[in-house]
Amino acid sequence: NILRNDMFVAGNETFEKLGTIGTLSNMLVYLTTVYHMQSVSAATLLNVFSGTSNLATVLGAFVSDTYLGRYTTIAISIVASFLGMLLLTLTAALPSLHPPTCNTSKGQPCQGPSTSHFAALLASFFFLVVGASGVRPCSLAFGADQFDPRTADGRRGIASFFNWYYFTFTIAIMLSATVIIYLQSNVNWALGLAVPAVLMGISCVVFFMGTRLYVRVRPEGSPLTSFAQVLVAATRKRHLRRARGVAELFDLPHRSKLVSKLAYTDQFTCLDKAAMRTPEDALHSEEKTPVNPWRLCTVQQVEEVKCLARIIPVWSSGTVYFVVLTQLGTYVVLQAAQTDRRISSASSFQIPQGSLIVFSMLSLTLWIPVYDRLVVPALRRFTKHEGGITLLQRIGVGLALSVATMLVSAAVEHRRRRRTAMMSCFWLVPQLLLAGLSEAFAGIGQLEFFYRQFPENMRSVAGALYCLGFALASYASGVMVTVVHRATRGRDGRPDWLAQDLDQGRVDLFYLVTAAIAAVNLIYFIACARWYRFKESNDDDDGSHANGDDVELVDGRLEKSASAAPV
Repeated sequence: NILRNDMFVAGNETFEKLGTIGTLSNMLVYLTTVYHMQSVSAATLLNVFSGTSNLATVLGAFVSDTYLGRYTTIAISIVASFLGMLLLTLTAALPSLHPPTCNTSKGQPCQGPSTSHFAALLASFFFLVVGASGVRPCSLAFGADQFDPRTADGRRGIASFFNWYYFTFTIAIMLSATVIIYLQSNVNWALGLAVPAVLMGISCVVFFMGTRLYVRVRPEGSPLTSFAQVLVAATRKRHLRRARGVAELFDLPHRSKLVSKLAYTDQFTCLDKAAMRTPEDALHSEEKTPVNPWRLCTVQQVEEVKCLARIIPVWSSGTVYFVVLTQLGTYVVLQAAQTDRRISSASSFQIPQGSLIVFSMLSLTLWIPVYDRLVVPALRRFTKHEGGITLLQRIGVGLALSVATMLVSAAVEHRRRRRTAMMSCFWLVPQLLLAGLSEAFAGIGQLEFFYRQFPENMRSVAGALYCLGFALASYASGVMVTVVHRATRGRDGRPDWLAQDLDQGRVDLFYLVTAAIAAVNLIYFIACARWYRFKESNDDDDGSHANGDDVELVDGRLEKSASAAPV
């Protein structure tokens, strides 16, 4: 049943990614050629759309974990995504929904979009944002929910699921960057948008086919309210003397079937004051619960906040990591434009400069099955760890590879600038392969780390936090480029490091600065990793701190309530 469940989840994700990525990756061209928008206006619109889509995942995760549950949230979201892409397809297929074709032969200027044209476009974007807000944070956690972490096979299955989830993601990117973009740019926009819309429709069908088989975790209320109560209560009691141990703190018998009972930790002890009972803290006579939960909280509530506080430093290092990769993804395209992109000297066909990023995806795609099926079992025999290495070690390897990636990029760019003849574009392949390998370690490691270490009632928020890191990295990358551009611009009119003509600029020095940032980030991450304490549960049956899932019968259907994942 687990295998069948995750086949439906993975199938849904593959078709969904093929649909949405194939549509959005070429949207700038669509807006400038079909809607006749200025490139600056189109880029601004897409940046706002992309940022809104990533930020909306926080709201989607909150609604999922608090009210709807992951299954219902995903169900609503994929239907919204399908409607958004269907409407976007109609903007290309129906002449009344986009500006008329330019008649440049008669010297007439291209007509921009009218209010109704723009309204149809924004309506499609609205549905796509709604779809992204639920699918992105919930799909990964929902797939992992299908495994039982009480067993060794279940724990290994969760780790494999994260690897194969990323595998299907990269396959979808590669197909979208080739087949679907070719249809859109070289055949017909209506057909090129209809294909992703159909794939999204198939995604809906595949997802709902598994409805009767899915394991569904029911929400237990807002965890953010509990977090706020701890912070408020600790602030109110900040003048109290710190408790000498867990025995002096208020706690209740643990009744939740969703959230595991967390063990007490001596980090962030200032938060312990929220669980210190004073004469002013009255209890209800029957339930023995606090009359005012904004003055007195339980040890469990405090430990859940500590979990989040411990994750934030690790998450911040991951955000800086994405800044590094974003810079490479941007400037490798400009590097490729000034190289010889012919397959051979006798060939006239040139590789599109934007297609070279496929080498990064290829590296990631090929490495994932090798790592999952060969490397992990080999490491497991030596380390006795179910994942071969710990999640923090995996992320650290990825961050170290990001430093190597930028150093290789700087060396290749330095060589390109010194050559008199045009260099082959295949000199750029090593840095792209390293970037893909780095993401296979750090990217997947972060996804699994957030899922396992967040409190169980916030696992959808874990997916949203990952998307939020992408959003902040995009904004930070723009700020970094602006700062470098202004700081390196010569007063006598000399070009800056990031000049439009790379031969006049010094992108190799920019890569070295980025490598230095990556190196400092690696040191920062190592410090965070040494300080970090993995989440532990007090109610483990086997003492392994890998508490499993409780299974219960709900509405005639077998459902489970997830507890602490293994570390």
